[in-house]
Amino acid sequence: MIKKKTLTVLLSAVASSFMLVGCSSDSGEATSASGEKEIQFMHLWPEGSSKKHYDVVNDIIADYEKEHEGVKVDLEVLSNEQYKDKLRVLSTSKELPDVGLTWSAGFLEPYVGGNMFAPLDDVIESDLKDAFVPGTAEAYAIDDKTYGLPLELNIVSLYYNEKMFKDNNIEVPSTYEELIEASKAFREKGIQPVALGNRDSWTGSMWYMYLADRIGGADTLNKAIDRSGSFEDPALVEAAKEVQTLVDNGVFVDGFNGLADEEAKSMFMSEQAPMYMIATWDLPNFTTNEDVPQEFRDSVKYMNFPTVKGQGDMTSFVGGPGVGLFVAEDSDVKEDAKDFAAYFVKEWGEKAVTEAGVIPATKVDAESLELPQMYTDILNELNSASNITLFADVQMSPGVAQTHLDSIQALFGKEMTPEEFAKAHEDALSKQ
Repeated sequence: MIKKKTLTVLLSAVASSFMLVGCSSDSGEATSASGEKEIQFMHLWPEGSSKKHYDVVNDIIADYEKEHEGVKVDLEVLSNEQYKDKLRVLSTSKELPDVGLTWSAGFLEPYVGGNMFAPLDDVIESDLKDAFVPGTAEAYAIDDKTYGLPLELNIVSLYYNEKMFKDNNIEVPSTYEELIEASKAFREKGIQPVALGNRDSWTGSMWYMYLADRIGGADTLNKAIDRSGSFEDPALVEAAKEVQTLVDNGVFVDGFNGLADEEAKSMFMSEQAPMYMIATWDLPNFTTNEDVPQEFRDSVKYMNFPTVKGQGDMTSFVGGPGVGLFVAEDSDVKEDAKDFAAYFVKEWGEKAVTEAGVIPATKVDAESLELPQMYTDILNELNSASNITLFADVQMSPGVAQTHLDSIQALFGKEMTPEEFAKAHEDALSKQ
């Protein structure tokens, strides 16, 4: 969880900040075949699924190479899960790219502990002082050193196709109970309700986290993770039970545990399913991505996760700082890599807003920009949020995170009882 003091600063700063302008080898420096100095960069926004992000990255690279004669950025692009897998593989032999993307908190720990990520406080001090929305860079700090330069802020919402609701004469739900009833109504019309790709189990984790938040309050899950509480807390067991209630009532599309998130997203965007829960990194597909039909974009609305049995604060969100840039400690071109990372962050801010509809972690002059209404509405949600709980698997150490994700899939697949789900977490956390 983002600490209350930091959260208060972060949330109060979001609105004002938008008003402010503001891989190694054994043979020495890496060079390309043409003799240029080479910076290896790896990211997770493929052209097929994240075209706006992909284009912004390519524009920044082109600008950098133009302004830095003799430097070549060697780019590798992978999907989210492929990226995480490759990063783990490369880390075992300390062959990380010179610059890549990382997540905050627990995700950072093994890389920092293994001396694989370079501290970047010097970059912030010299090139990016006062550039970030307060509270974002701090999420990438361990033992008072900063190991990532944040690019995004995210909150998770439940997106829905308003036209599909109207065409089928079904009311948009405002409570958890109404969500189940609406899902049943869609099922009766032969329409699968909520697109979920739980093969990538972090997607199911978001559902569990919101249920835990609404039933137990904002602190219960976080206390279980930081060990000041327990995963066997009745509220967390109850949240796991409600996951299976959703499954039993056919809320999620058929075969959801075997679908990747990209497949679920495709079902929502091709209007095969009227609902889909995701974070604001997908806002471009619902607002600015001109490759997506305008009729669909006009039909997409969002709702905050609803109350459960009358419980819960709908201004409490799952989310937090998104991905940030790391520089490899063992990079043969570390100073150039740091220079590129700083340049990227500065260029990313306004480009991400205007060209991709991303909520950046850097301050931009929003008053001078034309923003889609949904983008503005989401910013307002951030400004009025009472809490933002960082994604559970990001909070956890990698080993515990894997237990969490495996257990999420087993819980959704009804291969594990809610009590077994809680115990699996307790066992994993007690051993770390």
